[in-house]
Amino acid sequence: MAERRRGPRRESGAAVVDFVLVMLVVIPLVLGIMQVALVMHVRNVTTAAAAEGARTQAALDAAPGAGEERTRSQIDTGIGGHFVRAVSVRPATVAGVPGVEVTVVSEVPALGLLGPGMTVEVTGHAVREVAP
Repeated sequence: MAERRRGPRRESGAAVVDFVLVMLVVIPLVLGIMQVALVMHVRNVTTAAAAEGARTQAALDAAPGAGEERTRSQIDTGIGGHFVRAVSVRPATVAGVPGVEVTVVSEVPALGLLGPGMTVEVTGHAVREVAP
């Protein structure tokens, strides 16, 4: 009977060890997925904002700087301006016709919201409107 009492005592901490070993794999995996999601979210919001800014600047009655202002407004609404390093608007040729190109350079921290960052650069294009 003394041996039966010793058996369960040897395995009494096994569940804790199993939990720790599984968490050593699961936690980095979940954090990695969250990091990819953050980068993709910033990329998608800045891409949409660049396209919207290009359309705004390409309008017939657009004021100088309207595209950059619209791009920054869209980014501030979507993710906040702290990710964006630069927004530039310049004339460009789009499919052989005059247009506008808006480029947004943003930096996404590599470790969640802390740590060194990775640069994400996106560009939006629009054809410039002309008077009939």
